[in-house]
Amino acid sequence: MKIYTKTGDKGTTALFGGTRVPKHHIRIDSYGTVDELNSWIGLIRDQQIDIHYKEILTTIQNHLFTVGAILATAPDKAILKNGKERLNINKIDDVAIQLLENEIDHMEDNLAPMTHFILPGGHTIVSYCHIARTVCRRAERISSLLNEDEPFEENVLVYLNRLSDYLFVLSRKLTSDLNADEIKWIPKKNKY
Repeated sequence: MKIYTKTGDKGTTALFGGTRVPKHHIRIDSYGTVDELNSWIGLIRDQQIDIHYKEILTTIQNHLFTVGAILATAPDKAILKNGKERLNINKIDDVAIQLLENEIDHMEDNLAPMTHFILPGGHTIVSYCHIARTVCRRAERISSLLNEDEPFEENVLVYLNRLSDYLFVLSRKLTSDLNADEIKWIPKKNKY
């Protein structure tokens, strides 16, 4: 399989099922943002962090490929003429969502309660988590807009929402693990 096909040279690309759309189409933007998120998660996974986090992040990356495939399939092409689903892959199920919730709960059990908003930063790895979290929120916003016009499996939006929560809690847990400073946002009157 060649990497370059030249079929997108005029600004269009094909969805699963063959429908061609402009590369700026909201469907492309939604799964492209999920792809960007997956890359940031790969960067976090490449850091010197506990092997358990790496394993969970690898699982998340696999789930994000599923999310991307779902988002890359136009609703009118999701079912084949023989009645079978075009995507012969596992869906984002309640188990995938529960994994994130269990991980969040486990990490929070070992963290001080949050009393203020937290300024992103404190350590490079923590900053990567915050970047991934904000990209995840963008993916969720774009996918939510797509879902209004072309609905897809509702667990996709649930998963993205829970994943951004997971990434936030992971940033806090890594802050603790790395003995980094967690800087609270405390509104003050400007001195300047």
